Order: sequence, then structure tokens, then C-alpha cells
Amino acid sequence: MQRVYNFAAGPAVMPEEALATAAREMLCYGDTGMSVMEMSHRSKAYQDIFDGTEALVRELMGVPQSYAVLFIQGGATGQFAGIPMNLMTGSGRADYVDSGVFAHGAMVEARKYGTANCVASSRDEGYVRIPTLEASKFDPNADYFYITTNNTIYGTKYPELPETGNVPLVADMSSNILSEPYDVGKFALIFAGAQKNIGPAGFALVIVRRDLIGRAMKITPNIFDYKVMDEAGSMLNTPPTYAVYMAGLCLKWLKGVGGVEGIAEVNRMKANLLYDYLDESALFKPVADRACRSIMNVTFRTGDEATDAEFIKGAAKAGLTNLKGHRSAGGMRASIYNAMPVEGVRALVEFMKNFEMGRK
Repeated sequence: MQRVYNFAAGPAVMPEEALATAAREMLCYGDTGMSVMEMSHRSKAYQDIFDGTEALVRELMGVPQSYAVLFIQGGATGQFAGIPMNLMTGSGRADYVDSGVFAHGAMVEARKYGTANCVASSRDEGYVRIPTLEASKFDPNADYFYITTNNTIYGTKYPELPETGNVPLVADMSSNILSEPYDVGKFALIFAGAQKNIGPAGFALVIVRRDLIGRAMKITPNIFDYKVMDEAGSMLNTPPTYAVYMAGLCLKWLKGVGGVEGIAEVNRMKANLLYDYLDESALFKPVADRACRSIMNVTFRTGDEATDAEFIKGAAKAGLTNLKGHRSAGGMRASIYNAMPVEGVRALVEFMKNFEMGRK
């Protein structure tokens, strides 16, 4: 069967080059005589894979040595608790921006461990935009300021980062990490679930300033304690070995296509192709506010649920899969992560044009 264009929000499309390499190495990696899946995580062969993956993260994102790079199980959702347990230990307060379902969930989780102040929210508007931030509402004594840079479900992203002064900035970058350049030095902590732009599901990438670790709450499990994990090289327990290996292959592909700077140009081109059509269409309408549009997750709808369903079904038959919007938002969503080729977006736009013409 021919491969489809997979617009899933995650687990998501991965580079064919990485998948092909994994297929070749499935039974035997190098001269080890075994699959990566079978290796001891304490073996030299696997340690080289692990270290190589971390090195690629550092290289591609420009991560300073003053930051720890951790691979932690529990996904991004686990970090909703991990962050306050590690960082909400000074004033016991943190500021949160409620810009989507996952941002809201992180705020609710943090309230189990301290005071999570909602400084702005677009929840009542259906999260169609990033809420307006007023610096006067920021707590200057907060332990950190939390944002979600890209909101997967609603297709919004921060047009610019908030200025938080001396308050450490924490960012969930699960759905736009590695898609465009960010200055890591502007953040105290960046984290992301792996299953969108990094590799397959299985771990959360955590990049955290080392001067902020070592102050975790006493109730913090060792597996979520950043200092313990840093000292153990992310191997306090058996890590998700194959997921990290696959992430390394995906990162090698990204480096080969020009790194983050190179893929950012491609990502903007893909997004413009789709948004340009949506802005002209009489049938399909974009959902996210123009000023906050994501280049990773493009949300749109026709305004009629039956027509949406017909479109999604027809697109799947044409090899354009997983376009159904999140259950909480409805409509359609095209996730066009790094590994989605330009040809996939062109095919989607062409199908949309034909679908629209067929209804006139």
C-alpha cells in the first residue's frame, strides 16, 4: 500500500529517511548483532546512541552547557506536575497563561503544589487567539512564568514572547519545538512531548537551566527530580531506548535539511500555501485569529458539521488522513510538522479546491 499524507497532531508523521534507516537496522544495529530494542541501556553501543541524540538536541537548538538536557518518561503531561514540584519552591507561586486545553491542564495540575495565578485567558473565546498580556498582572515574585508557545488543538502560537523580567520563563513547546529558531537563553525551562517534531512517543524532552535545579519539593519522585535525572544522565531507570534512538534518526534528518533555520523556511512556505487558500475560500474558513496563527497546526471548518464530515471522509479516501479536528474543537485540523513534505500540503490544497468546486 502506498504511504498516505498523515496530518495527525501526534503521534505524527516522521521523516521517511529516518523510518527507512530504522527498518534497515531493525534486526542488527551496526556490528552489535542485535536490534536497538534488545540492547542494554548500560552498553557502550547504546550509550553512544543516547549521547549522540543529546548532542544533536544541543547543536540544533543551540543549547548552552549551563542547561541540562533530559529525556524523561511521562510525556509532556508528566511535566505539568514535574515543573511545579521542581520550581515552585520559593514563593510557592507561579503565573500561567491559559491559552488552550494543555495550558489550562498544566495550570490546574500546578495548583496541587502551590498557587498558580492565571494572568490571562482566552478560554471564554474558544481559545481562538493568544490572550492579551498585561504586565501589571504579573507577579514579580513568582517562581516562574508559564506559557504554551503553540496550541495544538486550536492552531494558535505566540506572535512574540512575553517579557517577564527576573521571573524565569517556562515554555511547553510540544507542538512547535525545532520548527523555527528560538533563543534558548531566554527561557529557564523548555519542555516538549516527543511525538510531534522530535520522534515517536515515549518521552518528554526537558531543557532546564542548571542553576534552577536541586530545589525540588520533598514529595518529588526521583524520576521527576531534575537534579537526580541530570546526575544520572537521564538513566536513573531504563530510559525509552528505542524512542530515543528514533529521535536521533529524526534529528539527523533535520540537520541534513538545514537544521532549524532551514526547516523554518519550509514550514512557513507550507503554512502560507494553506492559509492563502483558506483566506480566499468561500467554503473553508480558518479558525485561529490571523495575528496568532500557528505554522504547525492549521485549524479550519466549513460551518456545517455534515459538510466537515463529508470532507474528512473524502480526504481520507484520497490519501489525506487524520484531518478531523480535536473532539473539543470540531472542524478540521492539518498538522504540518517538520516531516510533512510540501507536496502533502499542495495535495491537500488541491483536494480542498476540488471539493469546493464540486459543491457549487
